Amino acid sequence: MEQPSQERSKALYERAREVIPGGVNSPVRAFRAVGGDPLFFARGEGPYLWDVDGVRYIDLVGSWGPLILGHRPPAVEKALMEAIKIGTSFGAPTEPEVLLAEMILEAFPDMEMVRMVNSGTEATMTALRLARAFTGRERVVKFEGCYHGHSDPLLIKAGSGALTLGVPTSPGVPFGLLNSTIVAQYNNLSGLEEIFSSVGSEIAAVIVEPVAANMGLVLPAPGFLEGLREITKKHGALLIFDEVITGFRIEYGGAQTRYRISPDLTCLGKIIGGGLPVGAFGGRREVMEMLAPSGPVYQAGTLSGNPLAMAAGIAMLKELKPENVYLDLASKSEYLIGGMKQAASDAGVGDMVCFAGVESLLGMFFTPGPVTDYAAATKSNIEAYARFFREMLRQGVYMAPAQFEAFFVNLALTRENLDSIIKASQSAFKEAGIVLHGG
Repeated sequence: MEQPSQERSKALYERAREVIPGGVNSPVRAFRAVGGDPLFFARGEGPYLWDVDGVRYIDLVGSWGPLILGHRPPAVEKALMEAIKIGTSFGAPTEPEVLLAEMILEAFPDMEMVRMVNSGTEATMTALRLARAFTGRERVVKFEGCYHGHSDPLLIKAGSGALTLGVPTSPGVPFGLLNSTIVAQYNNLSGLEEIFSSVGSEIAAVIVEPVAANMGLVLPAPGFLEGLREITKKHGALLIFDEVITGFRIEYGGAQTRYRISPDLTCLGKIIGGGLPVGAFGGRREVMEMLAPSGPVYQAGTLSGNPLAMAAGIAMLKELKPENVYLDLASKSEYLIGGMKQAASDAGVGDMVCFAGVESLLGMFFTPGPVTDYAAATKSNIEAYARFFREMLRQGVYMAPAQFEAFFVNLALTRENLDSIIKASQSAFKEAGIVLHGG
């Protein structure tokens, strides 16, 4: 297959660099980690994306996770068209936000109240403020490589784009905040116990991605999440699950349902708006009722609960509720990972690549593994991934333009699509092998 034309994308990128910092509105889109210029996309439908040059790609990014149904699913599109006839924003309560809140609480049995916001960053930022107010403590614990949005206290040893760009901390974060955030090692309970033994009385909360999906995909070790729950309860700290990626992605009730853990607060995003800008956080009633106007902890947002996001979210969750949805996703994922593993083996790099997956959330590292934490993830060969990515793109498959991101299976993918991805990976693994074998 010839290299697809990217003339219009290149021209748009040059224009964008004059008016947008770096030419993009989110860093990972810039292709810095994989080389070349970013693609500009014109439309999406089902499992496909088309760039502005008219080239079609099978999409394994899915707007970074929320498009479980694929692009432009009819039910969500219909709901949006009906909603837009009524209005885009009122800055006042509406019935759909009540309905979506009820659906979220039904899906997450241990969540008693929920507040709609506009992004995952806003959800995690406010959840921490609420935890500090509820406990009367100031310090929080996060884990290396876990990304919880770009609020100041959480940009320390962050994952996602921050890790990809080699800046897991950021200039502009006040030095004083470094003392309020304690960084622990993911999957290391003994290290967390040492932290709590030292300063447990000062810790308001532990925030974690129950499945870490922003340093590549790293699964929780057996007993890790249970240990977090036990340690936080023992010391009177809150446990916050950041399920912006995992909520409704790996199971209808998220990671907490799958692993049978009851966090005090949960942060959601993306998926509950059907791909529109949205976020939410919820949890125990006694904690949530500290939020204004019920309590003294202030949080507000003009577009929170806006009619478009609520309509799309309601339609999305209705489509996800049938049990066969997640069985279908799991079947597609298992088939894809099995085929890619065989392709890696056939290319002679099977022992230099490791895979991870939980339902439709998948990851791959160019390292023998196992990858259980941030330190192990950073051993991955990013040059090999860059070669792999570029060849997959040439073959018509769009994956995350960074090693330290997950990829996502959607319901619109057909067996033919999956076979095409596996076939593309055969030559892509050979390209990666040039680096891995020192060629």
